[in-house]
Amino acid sequence: MSGAGLSENGFLIEWARHAATVLEIFGVVVILLAVAISAVAYVRTGVSAGDWSKAYGGARANLGRGILLGLELLVGADIIATVTAPLTFESVAMLGGVVLIRTFLSFALETEIEGRWPWRRYTPERSAPDRPPPRREEDRAGDQPAA
Repeated sequence: MSGAGLSENGFLIEWARHAATVLEIFGVVVILLAVAISAVAYVRTGVSAGDWSKAYGGARANLGRGILLGLELLVGADIIATVTAPLTFESVAMLGGVVLIRTFLSFALETEIEGRWPWRRYTPERSAPDRPPPRREEDRAGDQPAA
């Protein structure tokens, strides 16, 4: 069977539609699991450590990560669903709008979780804010004893 024969029968289109539906369901399940796991971890940490503010911060970060993962899966499902639908200007514009909104949400969530801009994530000064920044090589050279 040729590629044209497969698309004429609609086998690939139908398979892609089912894949998009499964991916959407999986994205929703990931978000719901993140809510449940974050809630359980919040209560467990709060009760055992007695520090509810620390428990809140951890639960909030875990929930945000779960939502981010779920959003990424939903964006993938939207892309697949749009490709399988008849391509019109409206469908492409709707996909662009959905991807733009979800990308903004992902960016905002990641910034909120990390407490810094994503492009500043791995700078030495910000990778461990509790510790002093690492010393540069020229600073270390002055510490060595003279020979």
